[in-house]
Amino acid sequence: MELTLLGTGAPDGLPRHGCPCAACAAATGDAARAATALLVDGALLLDLTPGPAFAAARAGHSLTGVRQVLLSHPHDGPPLEYPAGLPAPGRVPDGRELALISGHRVRAVALDSPGTGYEVTGPDGGRLLYLPPDGAPAGLTGPTAPALPYDLVLLDVVRRPDALARLRAAGAVSATTDVLAVHLGHEVPPGPELHRRLAAAGARAVPDGTTVTVGEYHFVPDLPRRTLVLGGARSGKSVEAERRLEAFPEVVYVATGGTREGDPEWAARVALHRDRRPGSWRTEETCDLVPLLAAEGPPLLIDCLSLWLTDAMDAVGAWDDAVWAADGRTALRERTAELVAAVRATRRTVVAVSNEVGSGVVPATASGRRYRDELGRLNAAFAAECEHVLLVVAGQALALRG
Repeated sequence: MELTLLGTGAPDGLPRHGCPCAACAAATGDAARAATALLVDGALLLDLTPGPAFAAARAGHSLTGVRQVLLSHPHDGPPLEYPAGLPAPGRVPDGRELALISGHRVRAVALDSPGTGYEVTGPDGGRLLYLPPDGAPAGLTGPTAPALPYDLVLLDVVRRPDALARLRAAGAVSATTDVLAVHLGHEVPPGPELHRRLAAAGARAVPDGTTVTVGEYHFVPDLPRRTLVLGGARSGKSVEAERRLEAFPEVVYVATGGTREGDPEWAARVALHRDRRPGSWRTEETCDLVPLLAAEGPPLLIDCLSLWLTDAMDAVGAWDDAVWAADGRTALRERTAELVAAVRATRRTVVAVSNEVGSGVVPATASGRRYRDELGRLNAAFAAECEHVLLVVAGQALALRG
């Protein structure tokens, strides 16, 4: 089964007409995208967006062989254009199946938002799933659940990473499933950042007009086993770390800061982080990281190492100059070495966050300078065991390794 992406953009396309934003300004050449529409084996057209005949011709195809046109968008979706000779567009009711004379079978998939998803099985047995903008499957259990992983899934990865997480949790997306991001609009980051972000979710994007063979293997970099995300205060480092795992179910969020009684500002910070996380994630409030790293289980998101260091320095009395000189330094270095060794040996996927300090004002106290120095050493040692290291500056992620 062959699939040609006549468009890969949001309903308004990319760039959006008259929009001066950075994403629209950068959307030239292959980055320019018409509204998403798919041509399956020249016989089935999914979504009838403006300019389909021209888009098909530009991709080296014709619409003369199309036998069925199906709509996925809500009834108040983008405007439709009806080229002469095409059959009237329709919509399959949720849960119903349509058999085409071309040998394709189409089943409508219920969503958690307006619109219709489509599961298409080709004459050769290849299977794909296509979801409209902002759509995620409403149910993936029971008799309507997919028996096997799809060969190809096309969905709104940027705005609905939770949809991809649901599909993974249900076994509908596996390591061999080709995940294509579609419905890309001006909310997506411009330039290479889009492809870096999609790769972190195990997905990819292709230019308009691309033809793919369903079931054909396409290399997408695996999520690195260990990632360290560094950044200053309010740089966006925690958001970046969360983004790297938001398309995966059953993440364990390790909060090293705990709770602080009688501190409403800290409570507000914790609530902000909690509200931002997917509901399927589990939270562990602990600084005891070594057992978690040694155990089997789902990915860990550790936020953050700087608070872990604060706890470790509390435990060994490192803030006191006399204790530090006596045995505090040795005790802290032993704790740090134990953590770094656990990171080196872990078989879990780990994304850790830490503050990058020391680039500004020198702390006024010896204990403050001690903390700054030890955090720098910890970051360097932790980063040495990671396949991927990022520095986030003003919300922009810069790859230092990997």
